[in-house]
Amino acid sequence: MARLRIAVAGAGAIGRRHIELVLADRNCSLAAIVDPTPSASEIAAKAGAPLFASLADLFARERPDGIILATPNNLHLEHGLACIAAGIPVLVEKPIADSMEAAQTLCEAAERAKVKLLTGHHRQHSPIMAKAVDIIRSGRLGRLVAVVGTAMFCKPDSYFADAPWRRQPGGGPILINLIHEIGNLRALCGEIIAVQAFASQTTRGFPVEDTVAISLCFANGALGSFMLSDTAGSARSWEQTSQEDKKFAAYPDEDCYVVAGTEGSLAIPTLRLRTFANQAERSWYKPLHSETIAIERIDPLQRQLENFCAVIRGEAEPVVTAREGLQNLRAVDAIARAAHSGTIVSLT
Repeated sequence: MARLRIAVAGAGAIGRRHIELVLADRNCSLAAIVDPTPSASEIAAKAGAPLFASLADLFARERPDGIILATPNNLHLEHGLACIAAGIPVLVEKPIADSMEAAQTLCEAAERAKVKLLTGHHRQHSPIMAKAVDIIRSGRLGRLVAVVGTAMFCKPDSYFADAPWRRQPGGGPILINLIHEIGNLRALCGEIIAVQAFASQTTRGFPVEDTVAISLCFANGALGSFMLSDTAGSARSWEQTSQEDKKFAAYPDEDCYVVAGTEGSLAIPTLRLRTFANQAERSWYKPLHSETIAIERIDPLQRQLENFCAVIRGEAEPVVTAREGLQNLRAVDAIARAAHSGTIVSLT
């Protein structure tokens, strides 16, 4: 079978990772890199791929089989519409867009044109997440009661110096990082129907938040609390605990989520499961049976690329559709509005 020709638009940190994966995958080849910045020339030369300053320049020369959009959030609408107009399947890095209006426009345009539009929520391709979801759906935890989650980590100053847009509206950890967590929480606990939040920007002093405390209400009656910070000396984040991305320091005994039900609880990503040994004697005076579920680690970005290629060939459906990306953005948008207004924001 001929290799699919995949172009990557955006040669920043995540774009470079996509480029590496495309180059390493036997099912596809790197058709081109699209990026107007001077640093992209060296990246393209090293990858052995043609470089274009814009999608328009790319489309004037050739038509790739698929495009991965890893451009800044505020360009996702413009670039996504360009790919849709060209009739080319596109994987848009999360968030699908930087506003609800833009995301809705993208979804509707793709549906009208019947062009496959995927959202790059790569954690939904994680074997760890898949196993955790299976355990919860099996009923071993009983009826879900609560979830406690954290994404507390420290971004170095270079993270913002390399891409100044990250410290401006349209960046910030709510839109850049929390949207990953929302995808995980929805997969684990179901739909979010209401949120409350407090946000602070006092540590970094940027126009966007650096720390957020969030309360969540799920459709099944479970409640949740989540702590987000990109300036904390902490290891309680998915990147630092899952060991799926080797560039992050790893803390294999840490967890970033605990999902609790009436009959037990599951810590994630270690998959440490605790359940009552005798369900007839549920009590904090009684010991919980403990076990650790075996974990398979496969790079979820690699699996996401495999799914994208299968979708292009018509062999599979998207694991994360544009509409799923929109729903994640809807929850994040509600959290941002709750933090700004100091009120409960409903998603129903």
